Amino acid sequence: MPIYEYQCQSCGHELEIMHKMSDAPPVDCPSCNEAALTRRISAAGFRLAGGGWYETDFKSGGSKKNLADSGGSAAGSGNACASCPSNPGSTAA
Repeated sequence: MPIYEYQCQSCGHELEIMHKMSDAPPVDCPSCNEAALTRRISAAGFRLAGGGWYETDFKSGGSKKNLADSGGSAAGSGNACASCPSNPGSTAA
C-alpha cells in the first residue's frame, strides 16, 4: 500500500497515511476535526538496491557507483547522459 501525505488547509497540520489506492481519501483533520485535508504531491519514498539491470546496465567501468551514493544528481546537472548517443558531448561509440 502506498503512503500518502496530507495537509489540513484549516490548521496546517501535516500527516502521512497508508491506504489502498482504491480507498476514498480522508477529509477530516485529526488535529482540528475540520473537513479540510488535501493530498500533497511528494516524491516516491523508495530506492532500488542490489545488483539488477538498474545497477549494472548503462554504465561503463567498474568504478562507477549508484548515482544516489555518489552525492551527485543526474537531474539539473546540465549533461543529459554522458553515454547516450543523443548527447552532443558523448564519448560513447
